[in-house]
Amino acid sequence: MSLKIMKIEYFTKWEKDSNLIITRLTGFVTELDVKEWEIGLKQVFRDLPKGTKFKMFVNFHGLSPSTVTAHKSYRDVIPLLLSQYGWRIGYLDLFEEANDLTISKTNESECYAAVHCHQDGYKIQEYERRFGKENEHFYEDPIFSEAWIRSYEYPTLVSS
Repeated sequence: MSLKIMKIEYFTKWEKDSNLIITRLTGFVTELDVKEWEIGLKQVFRDLPKGTKFKMFVNFHGLSPSTVTAHKSYRDVIPLLLSQYGWRIGYLDLFEEANDLTISKTNESECYAAVHCHQDGYKIQEYERRFGKENEHFYEDPIFSEAWIRSYEYPTLVSS
C-alpha cells in the first residue's frame, strides 16, 4: 500500500487592485494547520479598508484533513466569516441549523461574488447544480475557478 504525501499549504491574501481575496487550504492538514490558516484569514478580513466591496476565491482543492476533528475545524470558518460581510453561501440551505444565520456587514464591507473549489467532483458538481448562481459558483478545477472569479465584475446599475 502506498501513502500519498500531500503538501500542506495555507494562506490568504488580499489583492486590492482586483478586489479579490484568495484563501487556500490544502494537503493532509491537522487541527493546528487549520487554526493557523483561520488566524491568517481573519487577519486579512480585519485589515480590509472600511467600505470594501470584494470577491472571494475559496480554494480547498487537494484538501484532505488528517482527522475527523481537523475536518470539523474548517467546515464553518468560511460560511460564518462571509456572513459578517453580507454573504450567505448557497450550500447553507442544506443545513437546518443555518436557517437562523445572521447576515451582517462588518465595517461597511461586503462580498459580492465567490467561487469555491474542491477536488470532490461529485459533491462540487452537485453544489453547482443546486446552488450555483450568477455570482457564486462551485468548481473542481482551480485554474478555471480563479479565471472565473478574476473575470467577474462588480455589478453596476444601468441607468435608462
